[in-house]
Amino acid sequence: MRILVVEDEVRLADGIRRGLEAEGFAVDVAANGTDGLWMAREHEYAVILLDIMLPGISGYRICETLRAEKDWTPIIMLTAKDGEWDQVEALDTGADDYLTKPFSFVILLARIRALVRRGSGARPAVLEAGDLTLDPASREVHRGGTPIELTTREFAVLQYLMRHRGEVVSKRDVVEGVWDYDFEGDHNIVEVYVRHLRNKVDRPFGRDAIETLRGAGYRLAADGG
Repeated sequence: MRILVVEDEVRLADGIRRGLEAEGFAVDVAANGTDGLWMAREHEYAVILLDIMLPGISGYRICETLRAEKDWTPIIMLTAKDGEWDQVEALDTGADDYLTKPFSFVILLARIRALVRRGSGARPAVLEAGDLTLDPASREVHRGGTPIELTTREFAVLQYLMRHRGEVVSKRDVVEGVWDYDFEGDHNIVEVYVRHLRNKVDRPFGRDAIETLRGAGYRLAADGG
């Protein structure tokens, strides 16, 4: 499998390249955003490792451009920024994951393997469950045409549930899909956000789409309830 590393720190890029090659991956390296975007367009990759602060074109812009062109290659953002909003922006532009520098190569490798297992199948522009719709690009949610205002975290939890509509997901599944990998808080926080979502996307419309399965987790009805 081939991986593209877009990173302008020469020593870091070389270290990642050598580590991944030792694990059996083929690796291409771009030292600036312009070359990185060109290579991402010209070749097929299993995963793209994308620095945010790049000469030429930023990682944010590269990610936005690829997603706008319906390129769903899994992307991991590599960033020296560790602010919450920097992480939110990375995910909002279409990245699948992010790592804050400095990071463990073992953790990077585990996340690459997780994305490779998941694959890069086409993602719908708008998620739908009956008359409940969620647009990841515009960050808009509607029920029967009526707009619904959600906080950033509420939106993320609903997006996770809608991507797995009709499936039973545990609290751990939701936490791992929405919060940081190193989240050490109480997984019962999911109950709080599910309650908020029910008060916004279900009850005002006389629906009961988000179901609790005692001891198992939650399920969003595929037909929107």
